[in-house]
Amino acid sequence: MYMRYFSRLFSAMAGPRPVVFSGPSGAGKSTLLKKLMKEYDSVFGFSVSHTTRNPRPGEVNGKDYHYVTRDVMQAGVANGDFIESAEFSGNMYGTSKAAVQDVQAKNLICILDIDMQGVRNIKKTDLDPIYISIQPPSMAVLEKRLRDRKTESEESLQKRLRAAAVDMEFSKEPGVFDVVVVNDNLDDAYIQLKQALLKEIDKVKKINRSS
Repeated sequence: MYMRYFSRLFSAMAGPRPVVFSGPSGAGKSTLLKKLMKEYDSVFGFSVSHTTRNPRPGEVNGKDYHYVTRDVMQAGVANGDFIESAEFSGNMYGTSKAAVQDVQAKNLICILDIDMQGVRNIKKTDLDPIYISIQPPSMAVLEKRLRDRKTESEESLQKRLRAAAVDMEFSKEPGVFDVVVVNDNLDDAYIQLKQALLKEIDKVKKINRSS
């Protein structure tokens, strides 16, 4: 029921078209997003997701994620406060309506960083975002990147690799993503990413200049 309500809510909002980013951990999604936000800080706004996992070193509550307890998160999902939510490696993740509305209200392109389940859920709404998948060039490269982080136990790393294999197949499904960026070289991947978003970036710049 709340999904239908949320569809009506979004169709009534005249904000910039959001962008959904998806892809496996270690594909370089966060690095590309940071570059995008740095170059276009007055164009994009980041939708801060909720999670029940603990913060990693250097992560800030309210900036990287809203870190909440499982009870709080489950209550929010049950109350219809989230566009999408999913469970991964024993932790819950989700995007709240309020997080997207806060960004759109500032006439910014809202960035949503979500997983495969989240992509499928948003496909059921009228949000109409641009869907972009960030993928590694191979499983071998991805495994090396994850191991080099030294933030995962072997068990956790293997879970991420299994999930990544599914994610890489999901990115190949026709009609799911508007753009698939293979991050083999960061600079090349960033250029490809910008090209995919230039039309929306120019729209927001024009609106902001005239306001």
